[in-house]
Amino acid sequence: ASPACTELEVVMLDWLGQMLGLPEPFLARSGGEGGGVIQGTASEATLVALLGAKARMMQRVKEQHPEWSETDILGKLVGYCNKQAHSSVERAGLLGGVKLRSLQPDSKRRLRADTLREAMDEDLRNGLIPFYVVATLGTTSSCAFDALDEIGDVCNSRDVWLHVDAAYAGSAFICPEYRYLMKGVEKADSFNFNPHKWMLVNFDCSAMWLKQPRWIVDAFNVDPLYLKHDMQGSAP
Repeated sequence: ASPACTELEVVMLDWLGQMLGLPEPFLARSGGEGGGVIQGTASEATLVALLGAKARMMQRVKEQHPEWSETDILGKLVGYCNKQAHSSVERAGLLGGVKLRSLQPDSKRRLRADTLREAMDEDLRNGLIPFYVVATLGTTSSCAFDALDEIGDVCNSRDVWLHVDAAYAGSAFICPEYRYLMKGVEKADSFNFNPHKWMLVNFDCSAMWLKQPRWIVDAFNVDPLYLKHDMQGSAP
């Protein structure tokens, strides 16, 4: 409800994104659609990303199959995550009303591309529609890092939304020597981490960036005249 604070938030999150070494498409200063927004928790960010991915896929499927109802489409959508992912990922699926599969990690507790690809192929054969993947960088139980680079290739080749949950370990990427752990982040559609975990920042501060915030804006759009401003649509 404060356009001035929204503009300040966008600028500050550009600064924070630069500190982490995020790719330019995630930043508002790039001149593209990207930008950042502060969520209360990583759980919220995961849910928001899921709802954006859902809105995007719903629109695409409606264009391809105008005879299908929204209920028909929702019943076919399926998302994926590592079994080691935070419980909030599964909860996001419940709140979003979609199927979410927890996949078996490898011996290092990482989700790998071959496991994801096999699950997607199986679901496609069963008439389902893969639409969303969560890659975790720093799992809560063991601080494991999913194979983001190869997972990104799978998602990009199938036009599936990839969300990166770096809530636990994301603050480490401020140090350039640890950024190899987020190799492939440029292939993601959204990214979040929690400054309130390592950076001595008060609750609630979960920073989230999106390449195409319009899907989130459309999913939650309530747009009275008194809230219109020049930064309209730059971030959810």
